[in-house]
Parts: sequence; structure tokens; C-alpha cells
Amino acid sequence: MPMELTQSRIQKIWLPNDNRPALPRRSCGPQLANSPTVIVMVGLPARGKTYISKKLTRYLNWIGVPTKVFNVGEYRREAVKHYSSYDFFRPDNEEAMKVRRQCALAALRDVKLYLTEEAGQIAVFDATNTTRERRGMILNFAKENGFKVFFIESVCNDPTVVATNVMEVKLSSPDYRDCNSTDAMEDFMKRINCYQASYQPLDPDDYDRELSLIKVIDVGRRFLVNRVQDHIQSRIVYYLMNIHVQPRTIYLCRHGESEFNLKGKIGGDSGLSNRGKKFAVALNKFVEEQNLKDLKVWTSQLKRTIQTAEALQLPYEQWKALNEIDAGVCEEMTYEDIREQHPEEFALRDQDKYYYRYPSGESYQDLVQRLEPVIMELERQENVLVICHQAVMRCLLAYFLDKSADEMPYLKCPLHTVLKLTPVAYGCRVESISLNIEAVNTHRERPEEAKKGPNPLMRRNSVTPLASPEPTKKPRINSFEEHVAVSSALPGCVPQEVPTQMPGQNMNNSQKPL
Repeated sequence: MPMELTQSRIQKIWLPNDNRPALPRRSCGPQLANSPTVIVMVGLPARGKTYISKKLTRYLNWIGVPTKVFNVGEYRREAVKHYSSYDFFRPDNEEAMKVRRQCALAALRDVKLYLTEEAGQIAVFDATNTTRERRGMILNFAKENGFKVFFIESVCNDPTVVATNVMEVKLSSPDYRDCNSTDAMEDFMKRINCYQASYQPLDPDDYDRELSLIKVIDVGRRFLVNRVQDHIQSRIVYYLMNIHVQPRTIYLCRHGESEFNLKGKIGGDSGLSNRGKKFAVALNKFVEEQNLKDLKVWTSQLKRTIQTAEALQLPYEQWKALNEIDAGVCEEMTYEDIREQHPEEFALRDQDKYYYRYPSGESYQDLVQRLEPVIMELERQENVLVICHQAVMRCLLAYFLDKSADEMPYLKCPLHTVLKLTPVAYGCRVESISLNIEAVNTHRERPEEAKKGPNPLMRRNSVTPLASPEPTKKPRINSFEEHVAVSSALPGCVPQEVPTQMPGQNMNNSQKPL
């Protein structure tokens, strides 16, 4: 007999109508019938491995695939409290080699814990992994635990690029906290030489032909891809082939104040108010003052963003993907109207704003999936101004600032304010620039009830993935001298201590529910 189904009130999806407990959903993004995956970084120091790790993790978390970076260098800094010199990385330094191996094993134990007990789907193992012996150890670990493995090797032989990376990132490392830049540069280059002697690049034509991998050559000038196993690996490859490291600036702003904004109505396709038109003029002046070369301007296909862009006297491109979240039956209503006419829907949305789907409309989760092509194209571009809407701007901002699904719907994106995003080494710097044109406040704070946790009205059958803040790990190897006490066996059991994780970053700005 066909099974009876019940529609969940939050997400408007059909669920079995029986007493079986709901299975936890591993992610809020694509439902992948795959084993957990370990992404293994490969490459000499200062080749951008950590940059790729953090950026890729941010993207995967944003699309709803729970992902976390395990940086072996952090484990090493816990074990060796005071870094002295490159001598620690010499291949003939047997004591240091033992410590480095134990740090890698400790990280792998945490990888196993994350993928088997903490609802993780992808773990990024960020280390040099320059030898076949080390990569073989990781492959054995993955095979024992039923994990897939995907290698990302970053190859760069341009000395200028390497020197720039060392100057911009490595010299600010805790290893060189009390060292002048000249001595630090010299020491780090000698550290690279220590790895160079034993470096065995991935060989997809012969030795490593059975492995799933991508080689990123000269910061994305060329790519070599081998044996992609599944959908998520293909998305990783696609993402890596779209990102670049050229200096650029992304500007995000909402359209000028609209007539519906004045009336407190959501959605719709109204035009600009008088103040909204003044903002469009002020935005034109602001853009001229920025003196940007080859600025691209993107809008949605709704009237209010197009009217705003028209004042710029620049070519602009309309994206349907940038249209505001579809409020379904609640389009062109005020929140007071929704509370009166659809009281249960109003309450359900306050319980879980990210997953809540308007009847015949969209959720923030839907919106993230719709905006993925926009993110991909933003990563390919240089200077871009995106004129969009409140919910859309929140989703884009959450990607660049690594905000969780829980935080995303409450990010503050006020009218008549431009957010200037400048990519930096491992993140994004944000400036909020008000153009001093008065406008209504459309932000709606998170209700107090929602801050207290799940409501009985809601069937909680999902896990909201965290963004990827740096974990606060308990020391696994207390000191250089104590490394002998640590087991050297492959990580086949869960460690005694579980690293704690910082909560998702809190942004002082929060936001309204459109």
C-alpha cells in the first residue's frame, strides 16, 4: 500500500506519516548519497593550500555541505610551543619528524570524529603531504573508515608569486611573531628547501593514476583533473576553476527605497520613492568617486533595482537569479497582514527563518541554491557592483563573510548603504558606507522566542551546518618532549579528548525576514 504522507509546515516538503523518528539530514544543500570525503591538500609551503582550504570550506558550507578544515600546522604549534628555526623541518631531524607525524595522526583522529560523530560531510586535511608515504598513510586511514579521498595539489614555480605569498601571509604567522621580516623571510625560504628535497608531486599519468585529484598550476593558469568520483567532487573542481587571486572590489547594495518599503509591504515590483531616487543619484556620485576600471553593474529583473542602475549611466546586466525571495501567497503584504491572515505561517517563519518556505514561494535555503551561479560569476570577475534586494544581499554577504545558515537571515543590510568587500588573505574585509539619504528601516530582529531554540510547532528533522570558524582544539601533544608517549598507530579509534569548536561568528549587524 502507498504510504500516507504529511507535509511539514516549515519547509513544505512531504514526510512519511508514521511514528518512525525522522532521520537527521546531513546537510541543508544537495542530498548526496555519498560516503564522507576527505580533501587532502598537497604542495610545498607558500603555494596557497590554506587559502584554497579556507575558501573552499566557506563555499561548501554556504551551499549546505558541512565542511571543516583541519590544519596540521596548528597541531604542530600546539605541540611545539616555541618555534626556533627551519631546522625543525629538516628531513634528517628524526625527533622533529616523529612530532610532525604524531600531529598528522592527531588531526586524522579529529577528522574521523568529525565525519562519523559530528554530522560532518567533508573534512579538509590541510598540510604539505608532499611524500607518497604520507599520502599512503592518509589513503589507508580513509579506506579503514570508509571515506572517499580527493587530492588538491597546488603547484607554483613562479618565485615572484611565492615571495609575495610569504610576505603577505607567512611572515604574520605565530612562528615569526618576534622575528624581523628579513630574518623571517630567509628562514621560511630555507623551510621550503627542506620540503623540496623530498617532494614527490602527484603523478596522474602513472603512479597516482587511480586517485581522484586536481592539480592547480600557477594560481589557476592551468588545471589537471583525474578520476572525479561523484557530484560533490565535480562541484569542487568547478569552483576551483572559477576562483582567482587578482585584487578586486565587490560592492553590494540594495535598490533605493521603494514605494512598497514606505508602506511596509514585502515583495512585489514597485518603483522607487522620492528618497529612493535621491539614493540612485547619490550612488552615481559614489561610483564616480571610486574611479574603478571596467566596473560591472548587475541588477535583478525587478523595477526598483533597474531604476537605481539607470541613474549610473553605465551598462548593466539584469539577472533573474538576483530577484528578491518569492514570498508566495504573502507577496505585497505587510507583516501585520501576514500575522492576521496567516498566523501559523507567521509563527513558523519566526521559528526557523532559513528553512521556512512561504506557501507557493521560497525559503532562504532555496535562495542560496538560486544564487550559486551568481557567486561563481562573482568569483570570476574583478570589480562588480551588485544592486539587489535584502534577502539576496544577506545570502551573498553570508558567503563572503562565512556566516552560518542560522545567522544569514538576520544580517543587517540597510537601505541606502553600500557594503564594500575587499578579499584579503584568508577572508574578506568589509566597509559599510552610508550615502546619507534617509530611508525606512526594513530590518526585523530575531524574535526572542526563536533565540530560545526549537518550538513545538516545528518538526526538527534537519541539522543546520555551522560556518567554518577556526576550531579551538585541546592540545593533543603537550610538548616536544612528550611526543614519544603518543601512539604512533594509524588513527583507528576515537581520541580521548574532543576539540571544542567556537560558536559561529556573531555579526553586530542583524536583519529582517525578507
